[in-house]
Amino acid sequence: MQEIIESLDRYVQHHCPTGGFLRAVLENDLLGACERADDINRYRLREIVRYCYNKLPAGCWGSKQRVKDWLNKEDQK
Repeated sequence: MQEIIESLDRYVQHHCPTGGFLRAVLENDLLGACERADDINRYRLREIVRYCYNKLPAGCWGSKQRVKDWLNKEDQK
């Protein structure tokens, strides 16, 4: 789980893209997340979503557009 948290933290703090599985989670794409998850992350999916809900800014996840906008913020600095 630590590597997932680190990837999410880089995404939030530095607007770094994540891998396909986390991108699907961030975009609220359940089917995509399940299809891309390895056995470990499939098992931890609920825990990962809870982390996003409780720890990430609401404006950086929840839809494809929010994720796209968040990643594009780095270009505007």
